[in-house]
Amino acid sequence: MPTASAESELRAMLPAGSAEEECVSGAQLVAEALKAQNIEYMFGIVGIPVIEIAFAAQAIGIKYIGMRNEQAACYAASAVGYLTGRPGVCLVVSGPGLIHALGGMANANMNCWPVIVVGGSSDRNQEIMGAFQEFPQVEACRLYSKFSARPSNLEAIPAVIEKAVRCSIYGRPGACYVDIPGDFVNLQVNKSSVKYVKCCLPPPISTAERSAVSEAASILTHSRQPLLIIGKGAAYSHAENSIRKLVDQCGLPFLPTPMGKGVVPDNHPNCVAAARSRALQHADVIILFGARLNWILHFGLPPRFRPDVKIIQVDICAEELGNNVRPAAILLGDINAVTEQLLEQLVLMEWKYPSNSKWWKGLREKMKSNEEVSKALALQKSLPMNYYTVFHHVRELLPRDCILVSEGANTMDIGRTMLPNYHPRHRLDAGTFGTMGVGLGFAIAAAMVAKDQTPEQRVICVEGDSAFGFSGMEVETICRYNLPVVIIIVNNNGIYNGLDADAWKEMLKSGQPAMCAPPISLLPNSHYEQIMSAFGGKGYFVKTPEDLQNALKASLAEKQVPSLINVMINPKSDRKEQDFHWLTRSNM
Repeated sequence: MPTASAESELRAMLPAGSAEEECVSGAQLVAEALKAQNIEYMFGIVGIPVIEIAFAAQAIGIKYIGMRNEQAACYAASAVGYLTGRPGVCLVVSGPGLIHALGGMANANMNCWPVIVVGGSSDRNQEIMGAFQEFPQVEACRLYSKFSARPSNLEAIPAVIEKAVRCSIYGRPGACYVDIPGDFVNLQVNKSSVKYVKCCLPPPISTAERSAVSEAASILTHSRQPLLIIGKGAAYSHAENSIRKLVDQCGLPFLPTPMGKGVVPDNHPNCVAAARSRALQHADVIILFGARLNWILHFGLPPRFRPDVKIIQVDICAEELGNNVRPAAILLGDINAVTEQLLEQLVLMEWKYPSNSKWWKGLREKMKSNEEVSKALALQKSLPMNYYTVFHHVRELLPRDCILVSEGANTMDIGRTMLPNYHPRHRLDAGTFGTMGVGLGFAIAAAMVAKDQTPEQRVICVEGDSAFGFSGMEVETICRYNLPVVIIIVNNNGIYNGLDADAWKEMLKSGQPAMCAPPISLLPNSHYEQIMSAFGGKGYFVKTPEDLQNALKASLAEKQVPSLINVMINPKSDRKEQDFHWLTRSNM
């Protein structure tokens, strides 16, 4: 029997194109191409025709996380893109599987996060015949992505995947789709005919025009009531060091958007989040660092902003400049690079905004007033608890370096003000698209990245009971992969608010629930913690601050299995009187 080395020598002696030439399958080509682009994580649900792709990915060293719903899988893959700068992959089956992932693709595009969706599709020889799960997938995905294509043959797979990865991270990041026909998956091709492609280069770093930087610096130094707004674009570009220097050296007040929290720590003395509306309404010059004047920032328009406010816009995307408000200065380029340019100019000018100005005095007074109102609500002793009491006790115990995932209506909005972030890219929430159902997918992604990069780091997922319902079965995924996740459900028996058990029982006397149950209500006192227990995790049902503290301490001390804490609060609990929803009114 010939040895392995002898076999290698025989192959080398064979003429090109012989039957002994090494072949590779379509599934292997997809996996190899993704690995060549430094893809580390793949999330999905396997079935015909993509099963072999998942096996091939694992064989080549890509981590595969099997989810319970394609939507959650796509949310997870996109969150990996935000956290690491390299897209995650969502692997889906044809037809309905891909359609389920479209929500995640749209969410990634709206958040400007890179993600690659690889979808199986019908065999080519069955197109227009009514094939199993046949659907115009490439065409459908064009509405939800930056790039959507099907390789023309197996040899082209590496080039198409390289372009998809490159498009997902160049310019404004977003979703890209690669379609793999079912007959490609097991089809074999000679390796020598494959067009292998090297890993794409890192995204080019562009800087703003020098004249624009000088103009922006001049506008800022002549302002009387300046404000910096830090968006998640600044977090994605890793601009934390340069923005922190700008805040410190120039003494400027700053306001983070929800996922801009932590670029500069929330406990920094210049953070004016507690006086958000006052800061927005009276600032005369605002610098936007990777933040958009969309609904989250009231479109930059009166009465939430001054009619004569001067906007200095820093963004990677030229098409974003000037949306809703004509900027006084535009700085097109990488957020970090442009911030360094601006900082350099201001240092040369030796300018610092005075800390004893009337503007600073007014902001600090409003911050103190709002914080006192929140503190009074947090310290209330009445039962059931309110949101502020829950978040007060959670805040006291959370590790400073934990990654916070938050979704829900009141749960997310109040949690934004009550739960601080000290590090960039440590908060994930409903984002620009306001998407409910992202929570557990985001938590799984964050936990996978944390497990690899910072094994001791915890992921805390704070959910409303309604939001949890969108992806609750992903608890099984968390337990299956033994991820360091603590889920806290703030349970008010409904959407916005609900009914207590007595009111629910009384309501049922009126007739069928479909005719008389309030559309915003859910079943009172649901024991969501039992879902975690069913899969081997730790579940806690709590009603008092003491129970909450004990359960959270136990969950954080538990290193072996995930936990879920189901916190019952007053079904009528709401925001404080002056803390309304962003879309209409906001905290004064």
